[in-house]
Amino acid sequence: MDAAPEARREPGDRASLETLSRVASNLAIDTRLEPLLELVLGSAVALLGCESGSLSLVSPENTGYRKVVDLAAGCQAGREFPLSEGVTGIVVRTRRAVTFRHYADVPGGHLAPGSELFDRAVVGAPVLTRSGVTGALVVFAADAQRLFTDEDVELLQRFATHAAIAMTNARLHAEAEAKAQTAAVLAERERAMLDLHDALGRGLATVLVRLRDAEQAVAAGGDVAEALRDARRSAEAVLADSQRAAWARVEVLDGQPLSEAMRLELEWTQAIAGAQTSFRIFGDPQPVEPEVAAQLLRIVQESLTNVAQHAAATQVRLGLVYLSDTVAVIVEDDGCGFDRSSGRPVGRGLAGLVARATQLGGVVQLDSTPGWGTRVRADLPYRASPDVLLGTPRQRLVIVHDQPAMRAGLVGLLSHREPGVQVVAEIGEAVAAVEAIALLAPDVVLLGSRVAREADIDLISALHSTDPDLPLIVYLDEPTNPMLEWVMPGVRGIVPREADATELGRAVVAAAQGDVLVFSGILRQLGDVPLGDPLTAREREVLALLREGLADKQIATRLSISVKTVEKHVGAVLRKNRARSRTELVARG
Repeated sequence: MDAAPEARREPGDRASLETLSRVASNLAIDTRLEPLLELVLGSAVALLGCESGSLSLVSPENTGYRKVVDLAAGCQAGREFPLSEGVTGIVVRTRRAVTFRHYADVPGGHLAPGSELFDRAVVGAPVLTRSGVTGALVVFAADAQRLFTDEDVELLQRFATHAAIAMTNARLHAEAEAKAQTAAVLAERERAMLDLHDALGRGLATVLVRLRDAEQAVAAGGDVAEALRDARRSAEAVLADSQRAAWARVEVLDGQPLSEAMRLELEWTQAIAGAQTSFRIFGDPQPVEPEVAAQLLRIVQESLTNVAQHAAATQVRLGLVYLSDTVAVIVEDDGCGFDRSSGRPVGRGLAGLVARATQLGGVVQLDSTPGWGTRVRADLPYRASPDVLLGTPRQRLVIVHDQPAMRAGLVGLLSHREPGVQVVAEIGEAVAAVEAIALLAPDVVLLGSRVAREADIDLISALHSTDPDLPLIVYLDEPTNPMLEWVMPGVRGIVPREADATELGRAVVAAAQGDVLVFSGILRQLGDVPLGDPLTAREREVLALLREGLADKQIATRLSISVKTVEKHVGAVLRKNRARSRTELVARG
């Protein structure tokens, strides 16, 4: 391995950071892993103005590697090799980029003498994730005179970092597809369990009411026979319903319109609980997918069963609301309510409400105040979302933005384009955001710059007092916004207003993994920050590993020093560079 000499071409002819960002953004075109790997290699080769290369993946046991893609290099794609051979072996063992003036100098190389590429220069860069080196990109010079410079190496390593994020995202997609069948089975089991609970709960509530009527008849000296017969018939109905719920799919609508089925449920509540009821329909009725309609009715049934059993309400109101993208049901009562902050776990019925909505890509809002009643609202899409799979690993995201339309837009973008990201809440106020994040414990927070700037509290500090390790991404939603204002501890990404859904998703995945993803336009604005005192040799090593995206523990292992020593060196590097955070330091390049 030799130090890279000067390039033949002028710097102005070389790929810039803008080119890197544009090429890296193309990795989001296809989320299928195999086509993505071909795109990664092709983009890396083109980025350096070359024509040949290979991409290898390290085995899960870290004992060897497999050549998965070969681009005009004759590197025997599909074969497996030990880590003692080839450029990839050196990259994996050293965990850093390497260059050779001639491929002939590579120990254990796989190209035969006389090959067109045998006497050309070659560069290799590791594909690094938090778990270590997962692969390597290798690029051959376009001709015998071309030599790779330090700039080439840095450019390829930066691209490899973007490729690692894209490949991780692709694996999430692949895992989601692989688990689809299992998830469908789990979903059916969950529905069957919830249906069984509904059948038992509703039926037993009726039996209890009829037995109470019998008790009152006995106390009044009347005839209890009719009340007992009603109780028996109700018990038989409970048995039949529970059997259908346990062994078959219950067709809860039985061919009747959704509104009519809900009206009948409300009449049942009035008869059982003796409460006054009202039913209103808002908006223009639209077609609702049968699965969604069935689950909406189940949610109404569960809510009304809770009213009949527990609320002691005098008034119950039911609403069916047709919106542009979703259909909502609202159940309100003026009963006893309950204290959600008491710490008591919610019952299976309330958990079932959330489970039903989540299965179909919807949400449930539950509000209750002791003595003032309870309000349940469930919003479901007109068609069940195919991307919502039980058990799919996803990054849990909370969006904090002061404009409802913008929050809805961000939710829509991510939910339709990024199955690896799950928006668990969208919040418009700073204080509410702190409380919700403490409750929900998300993986990442996407924070609008305006709500953070105009909040009555130091929102970023408040969030980190809740969770010091919580990754934050700042979404620049103001036309003029100084970038350095948001370069601070804990901010793992700065996303411009023009970012699309794919770029947002990549930023979320990167932040959740502890990486930093900064866009080229922001790099330009962060690039003129002056550096401070010179670094020691050890501090330069730590800085180089930080720029590779390694965490403190990984740096400690690489350098054979303690984590505490790494933290000390990181603090010195930040101080000498007058950087307020690792994000700012890495963004400077």
